[in-house]
Amino acid sequence: MIYTVTLNPSVDYVVQVNNFALHSLNRMEKEVKYPGGKGINVSRVLKRIDVSSKALGFIGGFTGRFIQEKLEEEGIATDFIEVDGDSRINIKLKTEQETEINGRGPVILSEQLERLIQQIGNLQEGDVLLLAGSIPPSLPESLYKEITKECSARGVKVAVDASGKALIDVVKHRPFFIKPNHHELGELFDVEIQSIQDAALYGKKLLEMGAEHVVVSMAGDGALFLAKGHAYFANVPKGQVVNSVGAGDSLVAGFLGTYEKTRDLKEAFRFGVATGSATAFSSDLAEKEKIEELLLQVEVQSLSYINGQ
Repeated sequence: MIYTVTLNPSVDYVVQVNNFALHSLNRMEKEVKYPGGKGINVSRVLKRIDVSSKALGFIGGFTGRFIQEKLEEEGIATDFIEVDGDSRINIKLKTEQETEINGRGPVILSEQLERLIQQIGNLQEGDVLLLAGSIPPSLPESLYKEITKECSARGVKVAVDASGKALIDVVKHRPFFIKPNHHELGELFDVEIQSIQDAALYGKKLLEMGAEHVVVSMAGDGALFLAKGHAYFANVPKGQVVNSVGAGDSLVAGFLGTYEKTRDLKEAFRFGVATGSATAFSSDLAEKEKIEELLLQVEVQSLSYINGQ
């Protein structure tokens, strides 16, 4: 079973405003509201590719009720912990350029965090736990590290989609899967990733530090997969990018969901790249039909210069 953790879920309020002008009255051409947050995005995409998951995390207030109700309408199992205050609203303003304004979210108390830890403690060997997104200021910054350490010791496969200190701290505790993009990978080692070779070099360092499987996404330049004895590069399909929100989450969902069904790392990587692209080319998260259409364009090639080392 796959469990996704979203510590700071949101209502993603997407608005389209043509000819946006500062200091003037602007009228929306279109608006839509989605349950949001990186882990929640993964659960939503998993449902669309026929893989079950359970969404965990913290919700509160009328916005929290919206998040839970929408997920239940989509047939996604949830076990959220209620907190005081309202879950945040993130505004995605689409005009000539795309602008995001993210809310802060509610304060999470120590007893509420303890309930989440107890939930995670009930996971069984072989389960998959995804920790996704930033850690709210009211929680310990070492949270992902401590959860990864405890779960990995019990045979729970931990996937972490985070950046900066939260990511580098978990690596030595053998996470099953991590997915930095090339900018995040460069920030971890204080370098600029300019090529596939650069991504391979520093991605391999994450393996040496303890990560089991690493995907480095490089936007339109493709993606790289690294594991012990495996090194692959995949192109991205051709298409017009209309939605940058959730593409990385969709890649994670495609990889984890396909690996859960097939135990085939190469196919999981290929499907993940197609899933991320399907979201990038859609107004919402990827649909199964779009993923399968784009899958035909994704070619995965072995990187001999890594396999030979």
